[in-house]
Amino acid sequence: MSRGVLAVVSGFSGAGKGTVMKRLMEKYHNYALSVSVTTRDPREGEQHGREYFFHSNEEVEEMIRNDQLLEYARYVDHYYGTPRSYVEDRLNEGKDVILEIEIQGAMQIKKKVPEAVLIFITPPSMEELKNRLVGRGSEKPEVIESRLKRASEEAEGIDKYDYLLVNDQVEDCVDALHEIILSEHLRTQRNCELINRIRQESRIFMKGE
Repeated sequence: MSRGVLAVVSGFSGAGKGTVMKRLMEKYHNYALSVSVTTRDPREGEQHGREYFFHSNEEVEEMIRNDQLLEYARYVDHYYGTPRSYVEDRLNEGKDVILEIEIQGAMQIKKKVPEAVLIFITPPSMEELKNRLVGRGSEKPEVIESRLKRASEEAEGIDKYDYLLVNDQVEDCVDALHEIILSEHLRTQRNCELINRIRQESRIFMKGE
């Protein structure tokens, strides 16, 4: 069984990342969404190991000291992070693992896992992004303005990603994401064992000639 691909997906708030991830999981069956660690309390209906792995501050800080998180950040007095063991177990099972995280976390992962593929999802334009945020109907104008400002800041880091996907039509974006990950399986860097076998067989063949 070949090892899975670790794909880190980021994008502006309102770009439709969540919709794309949900549809990807529905349409294709070799993906696993990473489950994050958090120190916040579970909300009603949430289960340990499903929405999050719920831990105490002390437990997460111990994980940080032992390098058991691929990335982590602290928001509103709570830790959030990606557990290394969960991701490694799924990759070793041959699953392609998707991490939906922000740029800061994506850069942390790239340092620790250089073979990870980084994908940034964007709407066709900033005007469309604003329309989508307004269309939610759940956020005040000042919150929307804050999200647009944040998007402008995040845009400065897009060139650090391996791929840029425009989410105009969800199905097209999902299929493009799937094709990217399929192509990553064929990279020579991921197939060292096969390359060595081909080289060895080639040498044996030439000697036989």
